[in-house]
Amino acid sequence: MGLTLEQAGALADVLLAELQHRSGTARTAQNYFKGRVPLRFATDQYRAYFEKTYKGFSDNWVAPVAEAPVERLAVVGVKAAGQVSADDELWGVWQRNGLDADSQLGFLGAGLAARAFCLVWGDPDDPDTPVVTFEDATQAVVQYEPGSRRCRRAGLKTWQDGFCEYATLYLKDEVWKLKRAHGAEERKSANLSQAEELEKSWQLRNSGDEPNPQPNPMGVVPLVELPNRPLLASDPISDVSGVIAMQDAVNLTWSQLFTASDAASFPQRVIRGAQTPKTPILDQNGQVIGSRPVPLDKFAVDKVLWLSSEKAAIDSWPAANLEAYTKVIEVAVGHIAAQTRTPQHYLIGKMANLSGDALIAAETGQVKKVQQKQLWYGQALREVFQLIALARGETAKARVLAGGTVMWADAESRSMAQLTDSLLKLKQIGFPFEYLALRYGLTPTEVADLMAMREQEAALDPVSALMNSAQQAQGAQPTAPSGVPTGPSPAG
Repeated sequence: MGLTLEQAGALADVLLAELQHRSGTARTAQNYFKGRVPLRFATDQYRAYFEKTYKGFSDNWVAPVAEAPVERLAVVGVKAAGQVSADDELWGVWQRNGLDADSQLGFLGAGLAARAFCLVWGDPDDPDTPVVTFEDATQAVVQYEPGSRRCRRAGLKTWQDGFCEYATLYLKDEVWKLKRAHGAEERKSANLSQAEELEKSWQLRNSGDEPNPQPNPMGVVPLVELPNRPLLASDPISDVSGVIAMQDAVNLTWSQLFTASDAASFPQRVIRGAQTPKTPILDQNGQVIGSRPVPLDKFAVDKVLWLSSEKAAIDSWPAANLEAYTKVIEVAVGHIAAQTRTPQHYLIGKMANLSGDALIAAETGQVKKVQQKQLWYGQALREVFQLIALARGETAKARVLAGGTVMWADAESRSMAQLTDSLLKLKQIGFPFEYLALRYGLTPTEVADLMAMREQEAALDPVSALMNSAQQAQGAQPTAPSGVPTGPSPAG
């Protein structure tokens, strides 16, 4: 039996309260990512003097830490259980929804806010292409069945527009589209305040020709959570939760460096044993009737200083050593790199003369971090592809996809020489060409096009194709019709 409007509104309020509880941390991480972070000052005196001078400055380490794994996360296809090639139809839905690009936004949002969401719903104008969107953690929330981390009971998508707040409540059997007033002026009268509260209660919003609530033909909540660094009995963790505190410390050190730079970054001169120079004051007859100090700014402009005392002497103290501050900042950046498994050359902005093997070793932590994300996000995306199949009415395919595989681009960076050498060796021990093309970095669609091109070449020159097949079976280099090898030797 379905819910009443009051019950749906009450459930929406509970989910919205949880969403608001999470949103503060998510927005903080997003602001740090955007560099909207003020400098930190050790004392109020420093803040009073220098806050306006260096307003807008922020040393942003959250952005490179959050973006580093995303640049290695790229979905290239999905393969159902028991299939040897990727599913072209589901991949077509993925691309027609622009998810090659939007998935990057979802992965970045999950890394910042500890979670992101993906919503799937059928399109009545195009039944073969459901609408698939990635949703921000400040606008979506999922409720799970008690004792389960995967079985979803309800999902909520919410947003605001002007003085109205909108929400869509997704249940397994129905979908509610709600709205209510938001941000109206407060009333002094108790009666008017009560009337306003009634106006702010959830109401059904106009959904055109569709019923509201409408049945959910998929039979499952179509909102999927992508958790980042999940835990068994606690909320997932943001990639930048530890970076924020360290960045505050770095910004504090920068403010101290700026203070020292402003006050003590140049050698200072001091005059000892001399009176302040004075200018005599004369009356109308030319008689000295007093004196007044000479403005010190005049000496700075004239570049001349008169010392009238015989005991006067000039002394100096050296400029402050600002490297003490920069070294502390470098240590802090090193800690950020170690704690987040971000390659240090991503952060310090300079490269040493490292060999290819040393560079790969330096990026091993980042690669393993990305591969972990591929497991966490891949499980959620597999459910997304199941929802796409359900929205298309392909129940059997959705069941097979439950044991399928989300295909990712290789997370490890290799030079072209290393890559081709490894592929040649794999070919020599019997790996098929289609597998090697995927390992090379081509998407399943590109591999299909490449296989079609090979078939066309074989049709145009069948003798050469037979010779190459025989030589490849024996581990030799393929040859062109002229007899010249077509590829580099394994040693090259």
